[in-house]
Amino acid sequence: MKQQSACILGGTGFVGRHLFRHLNSAGYHCIVPTRRPHRHRDLALYPGVDLHPLDSLGREGLGACFEHCDLVINLVGILNEAGSTSFRRAHVELVRTILAAMQDAGVSRLLHMSALNADAAQGRSAYLRSKGEGEDLAHAAGDGPADGGLAVTSFRPSVIFGQGDSFFNRFADLLQLAPGVFPLACPEARFAPVWVGDVAEAMVRSIQREDTIGRRFDLCGPRVLTLEALVEYTAQRIGKRVLLAGLNDWGSRTQARLFERLPGKPFTRDNYLSMQTPSVCGERNGLLELGIHPTDIETVVPLYLGAQN
Repeated sequence: MKQQSACILGGTGFVGRHLFRHLNSAGYHCIVPTRRPHRHRDLALYPGVDLHPLDSLGREGLGACFEHCDLVINLVGILNEAGSTSFRRAHVELVRTILAAMQDAGVSRLLHMSALNADAAQGRSAYLRSKGEGEDLAHAAGDGPADGGLAVTSFRPSVIFGQGDSFFNRFADLLQLAPGVFPLACPEARFAPVWVGDVAEAMVRSIQREDTIGRRFDLCGPRVLTLEALVEYTAQRIGKRVLLAGLNDWGSRTQARLFERLPGKPFTRDNYLSMQTPSVCGERNGLLELGIHPTDIETVVPLYLGAQN
C-alpha cells in the first residue's frame, strides 16, 4: 500500500515542526517546500520529512510539488508586515495561488491555518481582515471533490504555545532585559492559549473525517487569561522579579507607535488593534468537537521555561 504524503507550506516554522510527529504517527510522509533548504538542514533528523527546494511560491512551482502529495496543509502566516511581505501577499494572494496549484496537480484536500477572530469584513486589524479573506477564499473553492471542488477544513486558534513558541519565550526574553519595571500594553487583553500539540492533533484527526469538510474550527485552551496574568506567570516561571506596569489605552497605542519602529517590530499598531478583540472561543471549541481535551499551560510551559525561582 502506497504511503500517503502531505505537503506542508510553512512547515519549517513552529507549528510545522510539531505537526510532523503527528502526521508521521498517522502514517503520512511529509514534504516541506522551502526556498532556503540550507537553513533547515536540521529537519533531515525528523523521521518521514523531506525538504523540497523551491525557487518561488508561484503556481507552477507549487503545482509540481503538489503532484507528489495527497493533501496540502497551509501554515503560512505573518504577524507583522516587512518590506514586500505584506499581509495581503502572505494571507490572500498565496492562498489563491495554492488553490490554483492544487487544481493543476489534482489534489483535493486542504487544511488551512487561519486565526481566531479572522474576519474579512469585521476584523479589527489588517492582520485579522487578511486572514479572514484568505480563509473565505479557501472555503469558496471547497464544494467537495464529488462536485469538482476542494475539500477544505480551516483552523482558527487562539495564541499557540509550546516548545519553541514566540509567545511565552518572547516575553521571557523581554522580561530578562527588564530593569525592574515592565511596561505592558493592553494588559486586559484576553486569550485562551492553546497547546501546539492539540492544534496538530486536531489537524490530523480532521484529515479522514468527512464531517470536517467545509468546517471552520475555533481552537482554544481550557482557560481564559488576561495578558497581564500570562506575563506574570512567565515571570514566575523564569524566576524574574519585576513590577508589571499595565498601560492604559493611550499608553498602549503610544508604545505600539514607538515599538513598531524597532528592529523586529516587537509590538505594532496592528498588533494593538488585533488585541482589542478577545482571542477566546464562543460556545464551540473545535478541540472538544474533535474529541481532544484541551491542555493547560501549567502542564507544558514549565517543561521548556523551567522553574528557576
